[in-house]
Amino acid sequence: MYQESATPRENGAIRVASVGHVVFAATMIALGILGLININLNVVWLPIPKGVLARETLYACAFISLTCGAGLLWRRKAAAAARLLLAILLLWLLVFRAPNLFRSLTVDVYWAACKTAVIVAAAWVLYVWFATGWDQQRLRFATGDKGLRIARALYGLAIIPFGLAHFAYLKHTAELVPGWLPAHVAWAYFTGGAFIVAGLAVFIGVYARLAAALSALQMGMFLLLVWIPVAVAGSINIFQRGETVVSWVLTAAAWVVADSYRGTPWLAVRQPQ
Repeated sequence: MYQESATPRENGAIRVASVGHVVFAATMIALGILGLININLNVVWLPIPKGVLARETLYACAFISLTCGAGLLWRRKAAAAARLLLAILLLWLLVFRAPNLFRSLTVDVYWAACKTAVIVAAAWVLYVWFATGWDQQRLRFATGDKGLRIARALYGLAIIPFGLAHFAYLKHTAELVPGWLPAHVAWAYFTGGAFIVAGLAVFIGVYARLAAALSALQMGMFLLLVWIPVAVAGSINIFQRGETVVSWVLTAAAWVVADSYRGTPWLAVRQPQ
């Protein structure tokens, strides 16, 4: 037997579940501040469907990111913040993202859906960690081990298309590999395959902790080796700025999912329940 999830540690007014939890909460706060300052940096919530009041909706989403991020670090509000953030993100995924998958499977469509799904998975893990007695009684399907398995499965499924996109857009992916690394195409193949293998491993529960940790590391390396150097160089355009923010948020979200395996052997093999 092994422990499915970590118990949050409480220290005064601050409630800390893991390093990933703190990084994710801080990222949500920063994302909210950036979105309120510059609406175009609200890239996690973009694109906005036609017919929706875009500016008003994006400002509301930025405010939600800010308040929920702060709440995730506040002992008395962590459960409510995780519940609200999960509800909003899940609603966004089901109403604004998933239906588009039945109309088109272009990269813009499935990338937006998978990006949201990864963040939903992180919010769900935090909700499981911080769930109160009220949550466990009334929303039992979303809490405990069952909720944790759903969050992990969603994360596993979401990162598989990230890998497929590397193969579908091989040339573009290879162009993003830092110039000082050799064999750019080989790196594009490798990272694409790594996402697919990691997603499958997390979904079926085979070497899941190792797969989740390595996928989070890979996202972080994209941020550090690809996007941050572009930003530091000062030649960043709107697309690159958005990708930098998205990579930052996805890395933080993946970190939370990886942290959910603490107490699980690195090479654990178990059948999905």
